[in-house]
Amino acid sequence: QVQLVESGGGLVQAGGSLRLSCAASGSIFSIDDMAWYRQVPGKQREMVAGITRASTTNYADSVKGRFTISRDIAKNTVYLQMNSLKPEDTAVYYCNARTMLRTQYWGQGTQVTVSS
Repeated sequence: QVQLVESGGGLVQAGGSLRLSCAASGSIFSIDDMAWYRQVPGKQREMVAGITRASTTNYADSVKGRFTISRDIAKNTVYLQMNSLKPEDTAVYYCNARTMLRTQYWGQGTQVTVSS
């Protein structure tokens, strides 16, 4: 089992920045990839950014150049630095961990609200 706890969400004005953190605990040795997803009411959850154990990253087109995902293996933590935030970035952001056996775990989510 893997437990994920997100933090760092909040209210920010358009153009501002936030940094989300996701701390993993439990069977962390089994974690392969980690990612951030987001979801707004009435829409499907979408992947925002992902990072592999080898630190290869990928991003949704909508956040490229503005968001940066990083991973501190020693602290079992993944971060999402969000710059130049837009109102359309408003969502609940979820941390995701995928094990080598492809089991997925989710955090409880953290709200990000960007005001115009």
